[in-house]
Amino acid sequence: MATVQVGLWVVVLLVVLALLFDFMNGFHDAANSIATVVSTGVLKPAQAVVFAAFFNFIAIFIFHLSVAATVGKGIADAGVVDVHVVFGALVGAIFWNFVTWYYGIPSSSSHALIGGIVGAVMGKAGSSALVSSGILKTVAFIFISPVLGFFLGSLMMVLVAWVCRRATPSKVDRWFRRLQLVSAGAYSLGHGGNDAQKTIGIIWMLLIATGYSASTDASPPTWAIVCCYTAIAMGTMFGGWRIVKTMGQKITKLKPVGGFCAETGGALTLFLATALGVPVSTTHTITGAIVGVGSTQRASAVRWGVAGTIVWAWIFTIPASAFVAAIAYWLSLQIF
Repeated sequence: MATVQVGLWVVVLLVVLALLFDFMNGFHDAANSIATVVSTGVLKPAQAVVFAAFFNFIAIFIFHLSVAATVGKGIADAGVVDVHVVFGALVGAIFWNFVTWYYGIPSSSSHALIGGIVGAVMGKAGSSALVSSGILKTVAFIFISPVLGFFLGSLMMVLVAWVCRRATPSKVDRWFRRLQLVSAGAYSLGHGGNDAQKTIGIIWMLLIATGYSASTDASPPTWAIVCCYTAIAMGTMFGGWRIVKTMGQKITKLKPVGGFCAETGGALTLFLATALGVPVSTTHTITGAIVGVGSTQRASAVRWGVAGTIVWAWIFTIPASAFVAAIAYWLSLQIF
């Protein structure tokens, strides 16, 4: 009985740590959801975070748990995962999230978590314990999501410019201040639908590894789903203000029409990725869309130096979080 109690205590501790990661995910990625709508002046910051948090949460009623299944069952062999692997993965992801938030760099919480899982699993059993199809699908979307965001954002901008070619600038601005509420809501919906499921996936992985769920279960427990969507919504409400300025104004100057096009392009990319069960980076997606919108004006409208710094952070995310996760895995063996 004592062993079961200790095991349950460890599981509860790791669930809390996972929810902390989910909260930080929302806190860190709040900038992605609200930067455009704040920088264009459509909503005040306090209004924007509540608006985004609401749509983050109601995504629970809209999206299937395909991303959670990928993270929970499609990254590592179930027989290798234990509490030490989950602990290492979460510490690696939280560490990278904190570092990039502190320096105001928009990085991917998604890929930090995937990198954490990879590092912890390799620390225990080597690369043979990884599921190559899930890893390759995730890595492919490191490149696909910003490119698709860029393409859809720029395409939207070109289409809007053609449709509104005879309208006055003041009328266009007035229309898109209203329409940007729709696009911002859609983007926040996609953000909640994709990102909350990553934490659901790792909690599901933990519950399967400790025997509190069966690997044959079609979905994780309802309490895990509700807790994860609540945590990401709460994180969004507190907002990652250090990153808002980078996303909203440093890459390119946005007007409401540009914000609408970037958010719409980003939302469509997130909807597609979530439907395919890919844990995609919301940061990569919206950054690509913003750069796409800026590039339709002129190449010099994009601050390529800032964009380059962000790309370097993307490149280092998985190896950095994996390295920390491997160390955390070893420490976990000493602690638990």
